[in-house]
Amino acid sequence: MAERRVNVGWAEGLHARPASIFVRAATAAGVPMTIAKTGGDPVNAGSMLAVLGLGAQGGEEIVLSSEADGADAALDRLAKLVSEGLEELPETV
Repeated sequence: MAERRVNVGWAEGLHARPASIFVRAATAAGVPMTIAKTGGDPVNAGSMLAVLGLGAQGGEEIVLSSEADGADAALDRLAKLVSEGLEELPETV
């Protein structure tokens, strides 16, 4: 299983607009993945309601993970998106 631990870079956390950006990017990545607060239960990273339900705050550590083949590159891009609080998924890392 591939996994990335990152701190949420959006000051407002994974709420409203940042959650929408994250979910769109996770879906576009093309591999199934989960997101969880450290020590929490993982949820589907492609589900807006699940991501909002995490209540992840700015600066809080989250865990992105996937068991899919080739997930490393997708997780790297999503980790960069989350840690830097970007407005869109980076094309390259």
